[in-house]
Amino acid sequence: MLNYIWTGLIVAGILTALFYDINDEIKNTYKNGIGIPVELSYDSDNNTIALIKAKEFNSIYEENIKNDLFLKCGLIKNKSNKPVFVRIIIEDETPSVFKKIAEVSGEKNDFTAGIEMYSEYEGIIKAVIFPEKISFLKINAVTNAVIEYAKTAVNICLGLIGIMVLWLGIMKIGEEAGIINLLARIMKPLTKFLFPEVPAEHPAMGAMIMNMAANMLGLGNAATPFGLKAMEELDSLNSEKGTATNAMCTFLAVNTAGLTLIPATAIAIRAAAGSSNPTIIIGTSLFGAGCATITGILAAKLFEKFSSGKGLIESIKKINFKRLFTSVISAAIAVFLIIFLIKYLFENNFVNTEKLKYFISIASVSAIPLIIIFFIALGAVKKVKVYEKFIEGAKEGFNVAVKIIPYLVGMLAAIGIFRAGGGMEILINILKPVTDFIGMPAEALPMALMRPLSGSGSMGIMAEIISVHGPDSFLGVLVSTIFGSTETTFYVIAVYFGAVNIKRIRHALVAGILADIAGIIGALFIVKMLFS
Repeated sequence: MLNYIWTGLIVAGILTALFYDINDEIKNTYKNGIGIPVELSYDSDNNTIALIKAKEFNSIYEENIKNDLFLKCGLIKNKSNKPVFVRIIIEDETPSVFKKIAEVSGEKNDFTAGIEMYSEYEGIIKAVIFPEKISFLKINAVTNAVIEYAKTAVNICLGLIGIMVLWLGIMKIGEEAGIINLLARIMKPLTKFLFPEVPAEHPAMGAMIMNMAANMLGLGNAATPFGLKAMEELDSLNSEKGTATNAMCTFLAVNTAGLTLIPATAIAIRAAAGSSNPTIIIGTSLFGAGCATITGILAAKLFEKFSSGKGLIESIKKINFKRLFTSVISAAIAVFLIIFLIKYLFENNFVNTEKLKYFISIASVSAIPLIIIFFIALGAVKKVKVYEKFIEGAKEGFNVAVKIIPYLVGMLAAIGIFRAGGGMEILINILKPVTDFIGMPAEALPMALMRPLSGSGSMGIMAEIISVHGPDSFLGVLVSTIFGSTETTFYVIAVYFGAVNIKRIRHALVAGILADIAGIIGALFIVKMLFS
């Protein structure tokens, strides 16, 4: 399936880019070859200023600017001191069409236009300028996106090397000290349900527990190394190399659900934007992530029966629907009770939000150092050669981080092509009737679609929406909750499966996408119920 998804993203992105570019050529959207009347003069600092009257600009570009344009520029003259080119400087108030011309020309700060003078009087030059021709704007954007996303992927992997080396070294100490086995025994009832084919004492179990715990605490830097270690250990139990096991798919579903007790990143962005209560999304994010987690686990468990080699009808017959229905209802009731309890505590001032915010910041800052100190101290008490074991585990971390580079480059490049080519815009238009039906604001749809694809992209969209609409507005709370309720599914799949050369991912992606959808719908539901 990953082959089809990857190919589909690339083909859709390129075809969409070609469609937009051909359409622009036919309509001459950017008015190539059409001159723009200007008046060139000098300001008090002897800077050249190009005056373009609003009426003439609007008639050419079919826009609706209200005021005349006064653009800083520079003249490029020939040997006869006659202007032959004018270099337009790009500023914040510069029209978007000129910014696009500059972007296509490879310089975001300015662009060059040909100039034809026809009169000069008292220091004012009346002329016509011909901006650089814009062609294949989207294809150029796709080319740039491929290069940038490939760089981003490599930078992510290189950045992971240090984190991987550190945490797998610390984890090795924990294994030798018996901490991982202890955690595995404590969590045995849960892990036995989630991963029945993995022995309780197997190293994979401890790594998965550490990964899930790090995710729940919002320690993303620590979660990834544990997750990659877990995938390597799970692959050691894999009898069919290159094909994901049931345990791998369930583990990926739990990861892509993004269950986090403290959505620290979203809280930090809200606080920076001046929110009066940045931590209010803890409850809503917990509800949305709870919906995503339940859906992801149920989907993984259900689909593994269909992909086990048995017939579809036979698999359905073996499902205990009464037990399934009871489990879903019980989980839903539990999540609702938690969210209403949180709401009640906040509304009746049983919880001091400033103290809670302080506690969250302290917990986020101190969690990683405390884990390191605890592991090393207990290892030393149990006479583990902590430094030697750290180095032993650290060597594994370096190899894993380097191994995932091709997988992450391939996935992020495909996402970059799809996004830069305009595929995201078309997908938004296709899904708009559905989102209108369920009551999702159009402004939040790009965030919901970007979140499974790109962490940094969705963070940028969230920050932009919060800056425009306010962190405590309905939209501000909604996008913050969506961010805290879901995970970057495609990134997780590319990195985790790439670490162990999994090519046949079976139902992992479907379970992950269903978890994302459930998380987004859950976030929309709870935010509308509490804040609309």
